[in-house]
Amino acid sequence: MKMAFYGSSLLSSYWNGAATYYRGMLSELARHGWDITFYEPDAFDRQQHRDIEPPDYAKVVVYDATPEACRAVIGQAVNADVVVKANGVGVFDDELLDGVMDAAGPQALRVYWDVDAPATLAELRQAPDHVLRRRLPQLDFVLTYGGGPPVVSAYQAMGAPVCRPIYNALDPSTHHPVPPQERFKADLNFLGNRLPDREARVERFFLEPAARNPQGRYIIGGSGWETKGLPANVTHIGHVGTADHNAFNTSALAVLNIARDSMAEVGFSPATRVFEAAGAGACLITDAWEGVEQFLAPDEEVLVARDGQDVTEHLRALTPERARAIGEAARRRILAGHTYARRAVEVDALLRGALAARRERSAA
Repeated sequence: MKMAFYGSSLLSSYWNGAATYYRGMLSELARHGWDITFYEPDAFDRQQHRDIEPPDYAKVVVYDATPEACRAVIGQAVNADVVVKANGVGVFDDELLDGVMDAAGPQALRVYWDVDAPATLAELRQAPDHVLRRRLPQLDFVLTYGGGPPVVSAYQAMGAPVCRPIYNALDPSTHHPVPPQERFKADLNFLGNRLPDREARVERFFLEPAARNPQGRYIIGGSGWETKGLPANVTHIGHVGTADHNAFNTSALAVLNIARDSMAEVGFSPATRVFEAAGAGACLITDAWEGVEQFLAPDEEVLVARDGQDVTEHLRALTPERARAIGEAARRRILAGHTYARRAVEVDALLRGALAARRERSAA
């Protein structure tokens, strides 16, 4: 079975939070026999910041960010059994969606894989003539990496025949416990790029608690924070490659997850960081969002904060022994029920079942 996947980047996590998700999902789908080609543009300096080499589980085609190169890779969709257009490619998104859906063969499945459903849906509500909204009834599936019932209902109300959340998960071969490193040791670590719809929440849940505890040590990783005024006890370390995520997570007393505004409002949207931290056995503090208990049990496997004061109180009460117990419990829970291997079983069955049904109808 051949899959053509058009996404932001498989090779680089630079300004590309979906990379871990893509890698986990596609590597496991390859184990089920899928022959995957991933098409990514040479854009946003990602190719200059690769953090993996081309993997053996997918052929990666890097194309120039030009209209001509875009048209060339669109034409290759005709060879696939399943054609996937992910959101947030960043260049020629509309042209790619229209193009690959038209280029796909008559028996191929057409899939839109949304790694930021709350933001996409907000955009669709403001633009009734949006290309995706026009294309939704022609798709076989909308897959999302979060959002739960609110996202499913919204997509189907706009015309999607089937919407299925395929949540973030853990790849235990890449995210696992490692010895702590001195450069990442702190009371609280946070990793995330500076984005307009998350910055205020970072101020509230991370920077304000840091300012209230001048004796503590806090580390913030990610791009964009170099121009942000930070408390004196907050160290900005810039982009953190995926190879360093395990040490970043295991070296602090606790690590913090902060959802973007739209994901916090919709709920059921655990970020990749949640599973990375749990996989490393780190003690995770997360901002509150609906559905968290579907993935981790509050107070036992994760600490939930409604505001910055809650973050401060969690840290004051946290001992290394309790932090270790919470992290170990989280790791057990995620390994038991939330790995990419489990997610891939679901996706594989969904796609193969739909292809088989289509072929049966054609043969009748």
